Amino acid sequence: MIKVGILGGGQLGRMLLQAAANYPVETYVMENDEDCPAAHLCHHFIKGDIRSFDDVYQFGKGLDALTIEIESVNEDALEKLEVEGVKIYPRPSALRTIKNKITQKQFYTEHSIPTAEYIITQNLDGVRSRLDFLPAVHKVGKGGYDGKGVQVIQTKEDVEKGFDQPGVLEKMIAVDKEIAQIIAISDKGETAIYPPVDMVFDQRLNLLDYQISPADLQQGILWKVEAISLRAVKELKSPGIFAVELLVTKQGEVYINETAPRVHNSGHHTIEANYSSQFDMLWRVILGYPLGNTEAILPGAIVNLIGADGCEGEVHYEGLDEVLQMDNVFVHIYGKKETKAGRKMGHVTIISKEKQDLVYKAHKIKHTLKVISKDAAAQLAVEKRAEDARDARDAAAMTSGGH
Repeated sequence: MIKVGILGGGQLGRMLLQAAANYPVETYVMENDEDCPAAHLCHHFIKGDIRSFDDVYQFGKGLDALTIEIESVNEDALEKLEVEGVKIYPRPSALRTIKNKITQKQFYTEHSIPTAEYIITQNLDGVRSRLDFLPAVHKVGKGGYDGKGVQVIQTKEDVEKGFDQPGVLEKMIAVDKEIAQIIAISDKGETAIYPPVDMVFDQRLNLLDYQISPADLQQGILWKVEAISLRAVKELKSPGIFAVELLVTKQGEVYINETAPRVHNSGHHTIEANYSSQFDMLWRVILGYPLGNTEAILPGAIVNLIGADGCEGEVHYEGLDEVLQMDNVFVHIYGKKETKAGRKMGHVTIISKEKQDLVYKAHKIKHTLKVISKDAAAQLAVEKRAEDARDARDAAAMTSGGH
């Protein structure tokens, strides 16, 4: 049986392991946290630091293949393992290019892939010296994820919100749509393209709020999205699965924003909405099987379940029963025991023939299902009982007053 390791044990690793159950593969996971979402689903769990050369090398040297669920892994160890014959998805060279926003942007420029105009900055002084470039978005070179490490700078008063470390200052684009395009590439160079996704962001957290697939795009724009995405992933010269995020303007221009060399939040709907999910597809790539069918069974949407503001501690899902009663709705809880503000705790997928139904249910779920702490839930229960008691007293007073 083929031995495959996953570096990182978060929700992406968890869903990858759920798909692995369908294949003849022995799974290994390395993560620092023994209680991480993926820990109990793999055949072998190894506690270790995915950023450590020694930990990654020792973990990988007895395996047939390795993949990642987060970019912040030690690529030097992966390069050594690759030389020694371990297959790596994505290849370390692609990971090295992508994991730093600076080298990623330079890669797009070198290969004539349209992207927003940008300036490389070494520190905050670099931003202060280019006020003429505003409004812009400042992105930290290394270490940003899930909206962290990204700051909008509209005016000179916003400059201090930027990062005093190497990064990219991107000219702000008047965006009409934000699109995600997932593409799989086999070891033979074969490609499989998923229908593109229309992403709607929580502007406050800079996190994906909900998404609709397939995206509503004119044919000409769809072709641009696919062509640009394909060009980017092919130039990386690596098998694997890639999520390309693109910006579409009202004038129909398409710019590449970022690329993730792994399974991605924008592809979670594929578990229920597509014949072959992004997780199933990655196993097909790693194990050398034919690529799966990317067609949609039905249009889909996802809503991210994010830890509520002011809630920290043991998690409680308020409104879960109500959401589970809805038709064609699938709840995915990631198994994280502790919640905190802005933390991804799960997602809900909706499938429907009607886009209006998807949007309606997405909004309803967003306002019904709240990720709070058990302490907050207990406080809500106390307040509800007090409110019910007041209502009962008021009703009794009205009844006795009527007599």
